[in-house]
Amino acid sequence: MTVYSNIMEKIYIDDDTWLREVEPSDARELFATIDAQRDDLGRWLPFVAQTRSEADSLAYIRSVLSAPPQCRDFVFVVRSGGRFAGLAGFRDTDRANRKTEIGYWLGKEYRGRGIMTRTVHALCGYAFDRLGINRIQIQCAVGNTASSNIPRRLGFTFEGTVRAGELQSNGTFSDLELYSLLQDEYDRQT
Repeated sequence: MTVYSNIMEKIYIDDDTWLREVEPSDARELFATIDAQRDDLGRWLPFVAQTRSEADSLAYIRSVLSAPPQCRDFVFVVRSGGRFAGLAGFRDTDRANRKTEIGYWLGKEYRGRGIMTRTVHALCGYAFDRLGINRIQIQCAVGNTASSNIPRRLGFTFEGTVRAGELQSNGTFSDLELYSLLQDEYDRQT
């Protein structure tokens, strides 16, 4: 059972896994994970190539936290077994139209355990129940089956392919699969 509390507190996914809003002290673990898994993570995540130091991770965290409240997207550290496992959160939230996107990634040693599926499910509940969101979307690079399996498992609808939707660090564009879940669909599932 997911437990929601004040945004500054933890969102519990299960007994061993929880989310906490990212903070500057996370920069070291964030960068260490990216740096140690650069090739693996960089295959699907363009920001990896631009993350060259702990200072880059700190700058990212500060940019998230310094956004004005009416524009701020919540980004969470995923911790499992007391250790940094990855990041997940909201991006490009359009409050006027009550829609957002969820982005996520995990270090390779945490994959295949259902951690991110449960995390995204918890974030959907938070978005619908606490933030008043009506539409959540997830975009995954075509071919990133591990990532696209998550919205499929959670009852998202495949809407189509966004052609050349993301610029990769090598200068090429990737097509993206687009999935969405609406408030009333979520309510019928729960």
